[in-house]
Amino acid sequence: MAHTEIQAIVSAPTRQLPGPMNIIATLVADLQAWQRAVASRKQLAELTPYQLRDIGHPEANRPVLEIEPGLITNLMSMR
Repeated sequence: MAHTEIQAIVSAPTRQLPGPMNIIATLVADLQAWQRAVASRKQLAELTPYQLRDIGHPEANRPVLEIEPGLITNLMSMR
């Protein structure tokens, strides 16, 4: 995760490439962004919950069973 992204407050002027070269340049940039996203997801998946908390990343979305008070009583009464 050595890659860092910096966003400039004022965007620099961009030079548009003519025709198909612009499309190819856009595709290459999108491919590189996708590869970075996949790599960062793989690295985050390998971390333990303690390491995730240590770096300030929220817990993974895991299913949680929430039982409200009186639920068991209601279920038993339906039996």
